[in-house]
Amino acid sequence: MVHRFLVGCARAAIALSSVAALAATAHAQDMAPADAEAAPEEPGDVIVVTGAIAQSQAASIREKRIAVNLVDVAAADAVGRFPDQNSAAALSRLPAVAVQRDQGQERYIQIRGAPNRWTSVMIDGVPMIGVDEGGDTRAFRFDAIPAVLLSSMVINKSLTPEIPADAIVANVDLRTYSPMERKGLHVTGDLGYGFMDLGKGEQRQASLRVSWSNDNFGVVLGGSHYRRKQLTDNREVGAYDAPSSATDTTFGPTEIDIRQYEIERWSNGLFGGVEYEPVAGQKIWAKAIFTEFNDDEQRNQYELRLDRAASGTRNLDNGNLVGVPMRGTFNYGEYRNRNYIGAIGGDYETDDGFTANVRLNYARTDNTSYLPLVQASTSGLNSPSLSYDRSDPLFPVVTLYNTVSNAGVLARGTNVLGAFNQTTLNNAGTIYIAARQRTVSDSYTVKLDLAKKYENLTLAAGGFYADRKVAGNNFSTANVAAIGALGATVGQPFDVNSFVTNRPWDTGFPLGFTLNYVDNRAMRAAIDTLLPKLEAAGRFNPANDVPVTDRYNQSEQTAAAYVMATADMGDLLLAGGVRLEHYQLNNAGTVLAAGQQVPLSVRRTATDLFPSLNARYSVGDDFVVRLSGQRGVSRPAYGAIRVGASINDTNSPGTITGGNPQLDAEYTWGLDGSLEYYLPGNGLISVAGFHRWVDNVFYANAQVVGGDVYNFGGVNRNGYLLTSTFNGENGRLYGVELSYQQQFSFLPSPMDGLGFQGNLTLLDGKFDTQVVGGVQQKGIAFQGLSDTIYNASVYYEKYGLSARVSYQWRSDWLDSLGGFGSGESRKSYGNLDVSLRYQLNDALTLFMDAANLTNEKYIAYQDTLEQPTEVEQIGSRYLFGVRFNF
Repeated sequence: MVHRFLVGCARAAIALSSVAALAATAHAQDMAPADAEAAPEEPGDVIVVTGAIAQSQAASIREKRIAVNLVDVAAADAVGRFPDQNSAAALSRLPAVAVQRDQGQERYIQIRGAPNRWTSVMIDGVPMIGVDEGGDTRAFRFDAIPAVLLSSMVINKSLTPEIPADAIVANVDLRTYSPMERKGLHVTGDLGYGFMDLGKGEQRQASLRVSWSNDNFGVVLGGSHYRRKQLTDNREVGAYDAPSSATDTTFGPTEIDIRQYEIERWSNGLFGGVEYEPVAGQKIWAKAIFTEFNDDEQRNQYELRLDRAASGTRNLDNGNLVGVPMRGTFNYGEYRNRNYIGAIGGDYETDDGFTANVRLNYARTDNTSYLPLVQASTSGLNSPSLSYDRSDPLFPVVTLYNTVSNAGVLARGTNVLGAFNQTTLNNAGTIYIAARQRTVSDSYTVKLDLAKKYENLTLAAGGFYADRKVAGNNFSTANVAAIGALGATVGQPFDVNSFVTNRPWDTGFPLGFTLNYVDNRAMRAAIDTLLPKLEAAGRFNPANDVPVTDRYNQSEQTAAAYVMATADMGDLLLAGGVRLEHYQLNNAGTVLAAGQQVPLSVRRTATDLFPSLNARYSVGDDFVVRLSGQRGVSRPAYGAIRVGASINDTNSPGTITGGNPQLDAEYTWGLDGSLEYYLPGNGLISVAGFHRWVDNVFYANAQVVGGDVYNFGGVNRNGYLLTSTFNGENGRLYGVELSYQQQFSFLPSPMDGLGFQGNLTLLDGKFDTQVVGGVQQKGIAFQGLSDTIYNASVYYEKYGLSARVSYQWRSDWLDSLGGFGSGESRKSYGNLDVSLRYQLNDALTLFMDAANLTNEKYIAYQDTLEQPTEVEQIGSRYLFGVRFNF
């Protein structure tokens, strides 16, 4: 790992040195990018910083240096000059931040290796609640927030009392643009077009921001658009079974799942704001934000169901099987995520050091998914015979044969010469599965902050109230219609085989035989006209798409107040206080028992104190020591805590499957410390360490239910087995973060334009389960915990050229957590990106972004890499365009 890191940095340095030499011969003098703001001066330094990357680095370092608590900052230019389309990708450049991808695109972030639910989010200081697909986590979806909407992003790794307590490892503050930051009329934006390497799908983006202000009034309007069309190669194995004895000849992979997704994703953002400051220190403002993430997905999937073969042998290395059913699954599905945010506020400041800030906010998140899945399988002689070779476990090579009948016994026939007849699926058995999910969250918040400065002491107090309503359902797949058999009964026969095209898959993965695409759009159109006819005939009821046991309807109220004191004693600054939070949850749902639907509701309340203390000590002008302690909380996800459940009273013991309304919040005590050395020329070397002690860690399992929530109808269900989410204990997460960034202005020209930004994070952490049946599992890894994360960027800025080579890497981690800590792991990977900017004049800059140049494969596995469960690849991507600033 260290070798790869050093080699990557060395190559990047060599590449940028060559670029520097070329730039030196092309220009005789420096040009500072027109959109770079003046760099702030540090105490005791006279600094001249040129180049937008260096300017952004200087602004980030300055904010980190003067912060009361431990923070990391990505300033505006860092957001705009990496090849990042959303805020998750931009945040991943900061220390101890890893990213979770979906179809290769950044979606969630994990800070310090913690589960993504342990990071909370604010937009302009107002808390936001994450709502994902199915309500399985409160993690915030960053792919719905375009990076161009933001002026900066601040990661608060230690908390102060005015920050909401629902952050165990960090709170991220996404800050939007203020129109009064720059006087006069300003227009900035970009236009870009490019392509995806796999499949050559287009990639395009555009943004525009127009602002105007004078001394008293400012207005800003802006928007952004990003779209990409991509192919995703995917191979999966559902599970591996072990040999039952030394003579067992049928074990190993239970299926070989061959998929390719044709995807079109686009995100849009609109924002506007007005500010009015009639006199200095008195300001009122209003902002509105709309963001959306859209994903249209076409699935082409075939599963060789090895464990259902008529006969033959299989193992981890190879197999020879007769009559293997091939199941096709197809869909043209839609994923949508929309955010509507409106805020008004006022800021008041007097000459004697009194300040008052008020914020009123409304936020709505609407997350919907619809996947109309169509499935059909081969049968009898149409099920091919095959042999497979797993010399490379990631890519089993399959050879197909005809299946023949010898006196009624199936046997392997002739080689089909690399082509599978996709029109041999058994249409009579074709089914439609209505896969649906929707979660809607409405939130109203009010926040008030007051402060008074007395020479070296500042006293602060404030209040916060949030009222949220959340209604939704888990991803439901309960409603099934036999469209292959029923279509003809309503005058619209449905033939799944008729949608096979003659267009071959464009794939970079080896397989051993060829496949053609299915026309998923035409299939979807046929389904959309068929289902209403089946409904009218009483053959299909869309009301059954979402069972009542999957639904949840919840409201939560949080009322908080805090007091805080900050003492500035010269070299030492102390900031401490306490936050009081009262939380109330009203949780309603429906339980299905003995064929009866029973509405239930559970009300829970909690009142907690969350103290925090931050100390910053300056040793001279260049060295800062920080130490902090805090208490935090992470509340259960809406789907996990839902009341809805299915109960079987006839089993022994009885069983319950659903949510766990008795799930407690996770609580933590934490310590943070850092040593920060500020280098000449806006550089920084820092070492930070942290430790979190966490109670009530969430994990999935089947355990004996307690309490009386499910005791109704005269039945005592204590002792039933509940399959759901439970609380563990004794969680501990800790790590060390190393960071270095500096522009090498001390080098002789033209090499003085070189600079470096890099960080390395080393992590560890475990938790224990409850004692169940006298057994307790200890030392279970946290979901998403990579023990090593690093980011490195080498850049060059001079002569109008701005170039950066960036590399990100994270080690293996546990991706999905099953009962008692079992689950699926993800293999380490790295991403190499290159960004180039060339300033034509004060108004126009050309750019080129190349991302994922290592063409990474994203691999999941069960136990070892010899048992991969998923291999996915999207290829590299390239974008070219112009950035303008008037």
